[in-house]
Amino acid sequence: MARADLILNLVRAAARGDRAQVQKTVEALAADERAKNHGILADRLIAQLQQDSNGRPRPPASPPARPLSGPLVAEITPGRRVEDLVLAAETEQSVRELVEEQHRADLLRSHNLEPRNRVLLAGPPGNGKTSLAEAIADALNIPFLVVRYEAIIGSYLGETAQRIGQVFEHARSRECVLFFDEFDAVGKERGDLHETGEIKRVVSSLLLQIDALPSYVVVVTASNHPELLDRAVWRRFQIRLELPMPKQSQIEEWFRRFEARTGHTLGLSPRNLAQNLKGLSFAEIEDFGSDVLRRVTLSDSETDAKKIAGQCLNQWRIRFTLKNPDSSGKDK
Repeated sequence: MARADLILNLVRAAARGDRAQVQKTVEALAADERAKNHGILADRLIAQLQQDSNGRPRPPASPPARPLSGPLVAEITPGRRVEDLVLAAETEQSVRELVEEQHRADLLRSHNLEPRNRVLLAGPPGNGKTSLAEAIADALNIPFLVVRYEAIIGSYLGETAQRIGQVFEHARSRECVLFFDEFDAVGKERGDLHETGEIKRVVSSLLLQIDALPSYVVVVTASNHPELLDRAVWRRFQIRLELPMPKQSQIEEWFRRFEARTGHTLGLSPRNLAQNLKGLSFAEIEDFGSDVLRRVTLSDSETDAKKIAGQCLNQWRIRFTLKNPDSSGKDK
């Protein structure tokens, strides 16, 4: 059966003569039915939108005066699972609760409740924000849409806000995870005196779009600089998770999972590796593991993996020193 909230929205839009809202609501109904494997009904709903009041096909809409330079979102096949990530217990629990709420949305709606669908991820780069967004899409088994800022940010007045509206309109047509990386690029604090009036209009438009987002669309945003976000943006997100630099115990766990996943040992114990690599991000740790694995794979079978791991550790110590010239090997 179609969702009650969508039917009510359709009736209200039809009573007001708001054709744009009628179209959005019917598209959402079609997406909801398609998700339930009711493909024939979904196709018939969309077909009705393409007819005029006399039942004749509508003429195609005229193209926009200024065509967009490229797609506003990229659909990516998730490459991570929740089980692949080393997360704090509280973070993993929050993610699993989100997934359960989305999977059991009908039960919640029968009690006049909606599943949570707005997630803010914060933390330094390289510690799993994008990976966690992918893992959420994988757990929900729905498309993963990544917003392309190079296509959204426009040089003309009002253009960026208009394109953000198009992104949300596209996302509302089906169940999906909509991911904004570096969210502070469009969600900056409106009280910043150094920002122009345009960014304030963009943030205001963004807030309206987030408020109108149906709960079957999960929007995940990531920021390396959450302190730059507008305070009103913070309030829109029901789940706020911090992904900090990994602790030594988390690095050990990552290496144990890496060896189990690849079927190769890295020559040194996970504990030894974690002690030597403490202070690096998860992305850098993954680069290190891949470095060792490449050298072991390209070397002959008699080569000592322990020796290779030691050589890679020396190279990474030099790399870490160049990255942090004031550091003596520990993260500042």
